[in-house]
Amino acid sequence: MRTRDFGGAIFTLSVVVVVVQVMFSKKMTLASARAIVPLHSNATRNCTYAITVKTTCTKGADTTNHVNIRFGDSDSNDILVHHLNSKHVKRLDPLEPQVLDDVPIKPFQACTIDQFEHTGLCVDSPVCYLYLKLTGQDDWRPGFAQIRVLEGPHLSSDYFYFRRYLPRNVWHGIDVCDTKVTPFGLKYKWKVFG
Repeated sequence: MRTRDFGGAIFTLSVVVVVVQVMFSKKMTLASARAIVPLHSNATRNCTYAITVKTTCTKGADTTNHVNIRFGDSDSNDILVHHLNSKHVKRLDPLEPQVLDDVPIKPFQACTIDQFEHTGLCVDSPVCYLYLKLTGQDDWRPGFAQIRVLEGPHLSSDYFYFRRYLPRNVWHGIDVCDTKVTPFGLKYKWKVFG
């Protein structure tokens, strides 16, 4: 009699296991049908970028023109910011990176360091190129620019040095993504933007 009860218990237990497996597989199928978003896709994540730009101290280096900026990584993630002037956050002290004032001041004045903030798609590797575009009538002579990724400091850029007047209405910048060492020095690959 005990053998028969034992066999019935095993049968009941195997039926319960099969039912649980079927229910679990249905839930997994429904869950996967609802969300087919890859975990590492930068299209679903946003990052905040702190953009620091220094204008040189040369007479006539300042500008009131619109400045556009684009930067990105070696994985072809390109972040474009139109009218960087409108993203102005604060002016920094060149000797100590602290806020000098909380009153909105026009950016890109001679001998100043300005900080801007932009939220956009995340980069997957460190920022390795930066281009500026000046739109308007006056000249501008930036000293350097740097991009800091607030969510991932390891993705931040080094300093990009300009120290010359920018041409107007054309992208001008530095790309160190595909740098090659040659017997004649470093060779850079330049990007062309429309």
